[in-house]
Amino acid sequence: MNQIFRGPLHVHYGQAYLICDDKLGELSLDEAFRGQTNGLCGGAVAGQLFLLTGLHTGEVGFSLEVHDFDPGVDDTWQEIVEVSFQAPGSEDGEFALHEWGGEQICRVPLAPGATYRVRYCASGMDRGACADTHVRKDPVDFYHLIFWPGPSAADAVLKETSANAAYWHRFAQGLTL
Repeated sequence: MNQIFRGPLHVHYGQAYLICDDKLGELSLDEAFRGQTNGLCGGAVAGQLFLLTGLHTGEVGFSLEVHDFDPGVDDTWQEIVEVSFQAPGSEDGEFALHEWGGEQICRVPLAPGATYRVRYCASGMDRGACADTHVRKDPVDFYHLIFWPGPSAADAVLKETSANAAYWHRFAQGLTL
Protein backbone atom coordinates (compact mmCIF):
# COMPACT_ATOMS: atom_id res chain seq x y z
CA MET A 1 0.00 0.00 0.00
CA ASN A 2 1.09 3.50 -0.77
CA GLN A 3 -0.76 6.14 1.22
CA ILE A 4 -0.75 9.25 -0.95
CA PHE A 5 -2.80 11.68 1.14
CA ARG A 6 -4.45 11.80 4.54
CA GLY A 7 -5.92 14.95 5.95
CA PRO A 8 -8.59 17.54 5.52
CA LEU A 9 -9.87 18.26 2.03
CA HIS A 10 -11.69 21.53 1.40
CA VAL A 11 -14.85 21.13 -0.67
CA HIS A 12 -17.33 23.54 -2.22
CA TYR A 13 -20.61 22.41 -3.71
CA GLY A 14 -19.77 18.98 -2.22
CA GLN A 15 -17.17 18.38 -4.93
CA ALA A 16 -13.55 17.32 -5.41
CA TYR A 17 -11.82 15.92 -8.49
CA LEU A 18 -9.05 13.61 -9.60
CA ILE A 19 -7.99 14.92 -12.95
CA CYS A 20 -5.03 15.88 -15.13
CA ASP A 21 -3.98 19.48 -14.69
CA ASP A 22 -4.59 20.19 -18.39
CA LYS A 23 -8.22 19.00 -18.09
CA LEU A 24 -9.13 21.08 -15.04
CA GLY A 25 -12.45 22.83 -15.56
CA GLU A 26 -13.58 20.54 -18.38
CA LEU A 27 -15.47 17.95 -16.30
CA SER A 28 -19.21 18.38 -15.76
CA LEU A 29 -21.36 16.61 -13.19
CA ASP A 30 -23.70 15.10 -15.79
CA GLU A 31 -20.87 13.86 -18.01
CA ALA A 32 -19.04 12.31 -15.07
CA PHE A 33 -22.03 10.22 -13.96
CA ARG A 34 -23.92 9.54 -17.21
CA GLY A 35 -24.45 5.79 -17.67
CA GLN A 36 -23.47 4.89 -14.10
CA THR A 37 -25.47 3.31 -11.29
CA ASN A 38 -23.51 5.04 -8.52
CA GLY A 39 -23.76 8.76 -7.94
CA LEU A 40 -20.80 9.34 -5.62
CA CYS A 41 -17.72 8.66 -7.79
CA GLY A 42 -18.17 9.78 -11.38
CA GLY A 43 -15.87 7.81 -13.66
CA ALA A 44 -17.75 7.97 -16.96
CA VAL A 45 -15.14 10.27 -18.56
CA ALA A 46 -11.80 8.57 -19.23
CA GLY A 47 -8.95 9.82 -17.05
CA GLN A 48 -11.17 11.85 -14.74
CA LEU A 49 -13.02 11.26 -11.47
CA PHE A 50 -15.71 13.50 -10.01
CA LEU A 51 -16.17 12.96 -6.25
CA LEU A 52 -19.23 14.03 -4.28
CA THR A 53 -19.45 14.61 -0.53
CA GLY A 54 -22.33 15.21 1.86
CA LEU A 55 -20.88 18.48 3.11
CA HIS A 56 -21.53 21.43 0.79
CA THR A 57 -18.71 23.72 1.94
CA GLY A 58 -15.85 23.16 4.36
CA GLU A 59 -13.38 20.48 5.30
CA VAL A 60 -14.02 16.76 5.08
CA GLY A 61 -11.74 13.98 6.29
CA PHE A 62 -10.08 12.39 3.27
CA SER A 63 -7.55 9.69 2.53
CA LEU A 64 -6.19 8.34 -0.75
CA GLU A 65 -4.24 5.12 -1.27
CA VAL A 66 -2.77 3.21 -4.21
CA HIS A 67 -2.46 -0.58 -3.81
CA ASP A 68 -0.86 -3.33 -5.89
CA PHE A 69 -3.98 -5.51 -5.47
CA ASP A 70 -7.58 -5.26 -4.28
CA PRO A 71 -7.27 -4.66 -0.51
CA GLY A 72 -10.77 -6.01 0.10
CA VAL A 73 -13.88 -4.21 1.21
CA ASP A 74 -13.81 -2.51 4.62
CA ASP A 75 -17.45 -2.87 5.66
CA THR A 76 -17.11 -0.30 8.46
CA TRP A 77 -17.75 2.45 5.88
CA GLN A 78 -21.41 3.49 5.45
CA GLU A 79 -21.21 4.01 1.68
CA ILE A 80 -19.04 2.04 -0.75
CA VAL A 81 -18.96 2.36 -4.55
CA GLU A 82 -16.57 1.22 -7.27
CA VAL A 83 -15.71 2.45 -10.75
CA SER A 84 -13.11 1.62 -13.37
CA PHE A 85 -10.47 4.16 -14.24
CA GLN A 86 -8.13 4.44 -17.22
CA ALA A 87 -5.01 6.34 -16.12
CA PRO A 88 -4.00 9.15 -18.44
CA GLY A 89 -1.18 8.44 -20.89
CA SER A 90 2.21 9.99 -20.21
CA GLU A 91 1.55 12.74 -22.77
CA ASP A 92 -1.66 13.77 -20.99
CA GLY A 93 -0.03 15.29 -17.92
CA GLU A 94 0.02 14.33 -14.27
CA PHE A 95 -3.06 12.99 -12.51
CA ALA A 96 -3.81 14.77 -9.23
CA LEU A 97 -6.39 15.33 -6.49
CA HIS A 98 -7.90 18.83 -6.73
CA GLU A 99 -10.22 20.79 -4.50
CA TRP A 100 -13.28 22.46 -6.04
CA GLY A 101 -11.50 25.74 -6.80
CA GLY A 102 -8.74 23.93 -8.67
CA GLU A 103 -6.06 23.86 -5.98
CA GLN A 104 -3.95 20.74 -6.36
CA ILE A 105 -3.68 18.72 -3.16
CA CYS A 106 -1.40 15.88 -4.28
CA ARG A 107 -0.25 13.96 -7.32
CA VAL A 108 -1.45 10.37 -7.70
CA PRO A 109 1.27 7.99 -8.95
CA LEU A 110 -0.49 5.76 -11.46
CA ALA A 111 1.11 3.90 -14.36
CA PRO A 112 0.39 5.86 -17.57
CA GLY A 113 -2.34 4.19 -19.61
CA ALA A 114 -3.01 1.47 -17.01
CA THR A 115 -6.52 0.36 -15.99
CA TYR A 116 -7.49 0.53 -12.32
CA ARG A 117 -10.46 -0.21 -10.12
CA VAL A 118 -11.34 2.58 -7.73
CA ARG A 119 -13.26 2.17 -4.49
CA TYR A 120 -14.76 5.31 -2.93
CA CYS A 121 -15.95 4.94 0.66
CA ALA A 122 -17.83 7.43 2.81
CA SER A 123 -19.16 7.83 6.34
CA GLY A 124 -21.26 10.66 7.74
CA MET A 125 -22.74 11.87 4.44
CA ASP A 126 -26.08 12.72 6.01
CA ARG A 127 -24.33 14.58 8.88
CA GLY A 128 -22.35 16.52 6.28
CA ALA A 129 -25.46 17.36 4.28
CA CYS A 130 -27.26 18.54 7.44
CA ALA A 131 -24.28 20.68 8.46
CA ASP A 132 -24.14 22.16 4.92
CA THR A 133 -21.22 24.45 5.79
CA HIS A 134 -18.63 23.37 8.32
CA VAL A 135 -15.49 25.50 8.62
CA ARG A 136 -14.05 24.01 11.80
CA LYS A 137 -11.14 21.58 11.61
CA ASP A 138 -13.12 18.62 13.03
CA PRO A 139 -14.82 17.05 9.97
CA VAL A 140 -18.33 15.64 10.18
CA ASP A 141 -17.99 13.39 7.12
CA PHE A 142 -15.11 11.22 5.93
CA TYR A 143 -13.99 9.74 2.60
CA HIS A 144 -11.49 7.12 1.50
CA LEU A 145 -10.38 6.57 -2.10
CA ILE A 146 -8.44 3.46 -3.12
CA PHE A 147 -6.85 2.55 -6.49
CA TRP A 148 -5.53 -0.87 -7.55
CA PRO A 149 -4.74 -2.40 -10.95
CA GLY A 150 -7.68 -4.31 -12.35
CA PRO A 151 -9.71 -4.93 -15.47
CA SER A 152 -12.40 -2.53 -16.55
CA ALA A 153 -15.86 -3.39 -15.22
CA ALA A 154 -19.19 -1.67 -14.69
CA ASP A 155 -19.47 0.69 -11.75
CA ALA A 156 -21.21 -0.70 -8.68
CA VAL A 157 -22.88 0.36 -5.46
CA LEU A 158 -21.52 -2.06 -2.85
CA LYS A 159 -23.13 -0.43 0.19
CA GLU A 160 -25.68 2.34 0.66
CA THR A 161 -27.02 3.51 4.01
CA SER A 162 -27.60 7.27 3.81
CA ALA A 163 -30.36 9.36 2.28
CA ASN A 164 -27.71 11.59 0.72
CA ALA A 165 -26.01 8.71 -1.10
CA ALA A 166 -29.41 7.35 -2.21
CA TYR A 167 -30.26 10.77 -3.67
CA TRP A 168 -27.05 10.90 -5.72
CA HIS A 169 -27.41 7.30 -6.90
CA ARG A 170 -30.94 8.12 -8.18
CA PHE A 171 -29.53 11.23 -9.87
CA ALA A 172 -26.91 9.21 -11.74
CA GLN A 173 -29.34 6.49 -12.70
CA GLY A 174 -31.72 9.11 -14.11
CA LEU A 175 -29.20 10.57 -16.55
CA THR A 176 -29.92 9.46 -20.09
CA LEU A 177 -27.15 8.32 -22.41
